[in-house]
Amino acid sequence: MSETIFSKIIRREIPADIVYEDDLSLAFNDINPQAPVHLLIIPKKPIATINDIQEDDRELVGHLYWVAAKLAAEMGFADDGYRTVMNCGENSGQTVFHIHLHLLAGQPMGWPPYSDKRKQA
Repeated sequence: MSETIFSKIIRREIPADIVYEDDLSLAFNDINPQAPVHLLIIPKKPIATINDIQEDDRELVGHLYWVAAKLAAEMGFADDGYRTVMNCGENSGQTVFHIHLHLLAGQPMGWPPYSDKRKQA
């Protein structure tokens, strides 16, 4: 896997507003938030896309969701609701090829989450 900005954040070569860290993961505020709360939760192990997750990564990926629920509870929005999103590939909007879980909260969210001009059925 090629070097990404997330690898540099993990190594503290690039600053980030880190809100959580453990041996497996790191969570920080997104620099381009799409909601009042927009965190990125990343594994410290580099995995480019969902398609690259291996069988032995199952617990690691589950851990990212556990961190999301933990942060939602600690930050006080678990009961109001929140959204988690993990994009896969360019057509999904993935721009950093190191899997990351978006945790969005703090406002009502519509469905589907289209941001373009396509008709929504």
